[in-house]
Amino acid sequence: MSSKELPSKAGTVIIGAGIVGTSLAYHLADQGREDIVLIDKGPFPDPGGSTGHASNFIMPIEHNKEMALLTQEAMEQYKEEDLYTESGGIEVARTEERMEEFRRQIASSKSWGQEAEIISTEEVKEMVPYINEDIIEGGFWEPRAGVCDPLRFGEIKRKEAEEWGVLQSFANTEVTDLHVENGAISAVETDRGTVKADEVVIAAGLWSPKLAEMAGTEIPLTPAVHQMISVGPIDVLEETGEEIGYPIVRDVDTQMYERPSGNDMEVGSYEHRPILWDVEDVPSNEEAPLSPTQPPLTQDAFDPSMEHALEIMPEILEDAEIRHAIDGLLSVTPDGMPLVGPMDDVDGLWSCSAIWIKEAPAFAKYTAQWMTQGYPEVDLHQSDVNRFEGYGTSKKFVKERAHEGFQKIYDIVHPREQWQSSRPLRQSAFYDRQEDLGAEFFESAGWERPQWFESNEDLLEKYEDELEGLQRPNEWDSRWWSEIILGEHLHMRDNVGMIGDMGFGLIDLVGDDVEEFTQKIFVADTAIDVGESVYTPVLAENGGFISDLTMARLADDHYRVMTGGGETGPDKRWFRNNIGSLDVRIVDQTSSLATLGVWGPNARDVVQEVAEEDVSHEAFPPYTAQHLTLGEVDVWAFRISYVGELGWELYAPMEQGGRLWDIIYEAGQDYDIRPVGMGVYGTTGRMEKGYRLYGHELELEYNPAEAGLTFHGVKDEDFIGKEAYAEAIDEENVATLCTLTVDDHAPEGGEPRFMTGGEPILDLDGNVLEDEEGRRSYVTSAGTGPSLGKHLLMSYIPQEYAEEGQDLQVEYMGTQYPVTVERVGSKPLFDPSNERILQ
Repeated sequence: MSSKELPSKAGTVIIGAGIVGTSLAYHLADQGREDIVLIDKGPFPDPGGSTGHASNFIMPIEHNKEMALLTQEAMEQYKEEDLYTESGGIEVARTEERMEEFRRQIASSKSWGQEAEIISTEEVKEMVPYINEDIIEGGFWEPRAGVCDPLRFGEIKRKEAEEWGVLQSFANTEVTDLHVENGAISAVETDRGTVKADEVVIAAGLWSPKLAEMAGTEIPLTPAVHQMISVGPIDVLEETGEEIGYPIVRDVDTQMYERPSGNDMEVGSYEHRPILWDVEDVPSNEEAPLSPTQPPLTQDAFDPSMEHALEIMPEILEDAEIRHAIDGLLSVTPDGMPLVGPMDDVDGLWSCSAIWIKEAPAFAKYTAQWMTQGYPEVDLHQSDVNRFEGYGTSKKFVKERAHEGFQKIYDIVHPREQWQSSRPLRQSAFYDRQEDLGAEFFESAGWERPQWFESNEDLLEKYEDELEGLQRPNEWDSRWWSEIILGEHLHMRDNVGMIGDMGFGLIDLVGDDVEEFTQKIFVADTAIDVGESVYTPVLAENGGFISDLTMARLADDHYRVMTGGGETGPDKRWFRNNIGSLDVRIVDQTSSLATLGVWGPNARDVVQEVAEEDVSHEAFPPYTAQHLTLGEVDVWAFRISYVGELGWELYAPMEQGGRLWDIIYEAGQDYDIRPVGMGVYGTTGRMEKGYRLYGHELELEYNPAEAGLTFHGVKDEDFIGKEAYAEAIDEENVATLCTLTVDDHAPEGGEPRFMTGGEPILDLDGNVLEDEEGRRSYVTSAGTGPSLGKHLLMSYIPQEYAEEGQDLQVEYMGTQYPVTVERVGSKPLFDPSNERILQ
């Protein structure tokens, strides 16, 4: 134990001194924090967490943009300290299905700016002479792949911050409690004393849930076993004289990897059955034979992996001895993404957890930015710790999802693929009715939301002519999708459809200062009359998107915010962090109100059948809200549309939602009302109208001018991001969000293909478009527009190419497809004058 005395007070306390905590301490110091304390219950430089046993290799290609950018940044940081060895890496395919996945990975590498190449079996053998080429179909070559030294990196960064005089570090110091006063973190209690703190970061890896519990909150992760052995000595590796003399191999179809390490070969596996631990069962440093996160290998679970390792590299592994074998513990979350950001329910408490070494320095850098300037330079919304707020933090949920997710680590995961465990969890008041009508439920933020209805299959025959050429014959393109969605879309455009529930997050803002507060938070002018509404971005100081939502005024001191279900926790946190001394209360209504959408040319006729009030255009103008009585149910009705049709969102108490469904459904029988799924609401309808979606089109690295959302102008009142927003309006865009159409789905003949999102946009010479800020053009959303007879794509296009009629290409599964820029900016392709909404 250090003889240094623990201070009684600090500005920032970081708990956990692995690669994440030490990097964070450095980056906070670099960002100007001057009073930092770093604590860990283990010794330095290896306190016993996952950093100490990670295999330390980095394969940079990811389908996920956020993780791809974070991995690139982490690699650069390792290189700056000369702690990265670029060995190259090869994923090998045992099946043609995996070769097709490699073609998808090539597209992702182009979208995010990484080098990659599909290589033949012979080329794999040339690079890795000891591989069994007879069982593979080919390889995916990543030349920038390599290995890093996270323990050394963390030690360097910790010492550098200490030398600046802004960091004090304490090893062998166990946290015994976290003190919270008036909803805010106040102190960290340890076995060596208590440190009062203005802010605390939990960066303790798999111990993070235990620490969060001390503060009365939850960080949803679980320890899981990743099995690894090291075998040797191996002559062919020793002859290179290098720490890593051959490329890393990932035998992805068996969920395994083989990584040279000196004269040993590390063989790691995710193939074995998921082995999840309780954090309470992880031993202490004193009790553990090696370290707390390196329990002995579970041999029977590893046996199939050993067979596959011998199969892929028999020449070098058959005679080698096992010199090291562990069940390495790492952190797994319910969706496989990290848990980063300020905790919604404890002010001043931050999470920087569930991060692997390949992204750790980058997450540390951007979390430090978030803590010091209020936002990170790279959008981290997919990693926001608050995304599970309200549904996904129980131990059972975390373990069931982790059990399922562990098996997908090296798997081929479809972009629309649905989780199967812990379902159904959140059911709207309409669930039983929808199930009876053959709903195919997708999950979002825990809510079960119909994507389409099998009861509408007859619409395929009704609209057979209109749907010609829009079918998806390829199994991958049509997986987790149905042509019925297109039929539902056309029926809604011709008649009337009902959608329930959209899974909104519903947040009421109430208080004497609520108008002042909303003016500060939102781009739109919120000094509106009761019953009026605004659609508005929420910006960071850099002018990038924090959120995107609709808000209506219910009373002088009362606004209601409708936001994405998955953004409820992050939005509430953003609101709470910016209230300051204003008199504003946040009331979450998400689980209190059921939302039923009724849209289409006949929507007014259906609603008027059962409404006590007049719902004519004159009595109930668009973009306004009123209280109505529909049958026996009192509803708050909002005349707005995300699908470009006349209609309403109808809000009722959750316990009366089922009755509301019956009232509308029965009244609509004379108008052939149909239930319509989220495939229409979230994709086909919105894309025909050019509506943007947060997390797809709208994120931190793009501003409202580039997104075509400057119709609010710049109001007189100050608001967060105002200066950057005003500058963006005055300056010429570097890129502009455009809607493109696919001109030919089979340019080389054969089976037509349909993009799903994330694909790179190319010029006619095959070069990926890149704007002046280095941002590459990729498909932010993809979906068919049945009313237009076209497959639609959205993408930010550099200004020199952002012209209507511009011919470009999109790359999908190894083929380049011709596309045309149909619309620059937000003007819809369908009903551009909004006549259908305003009727």
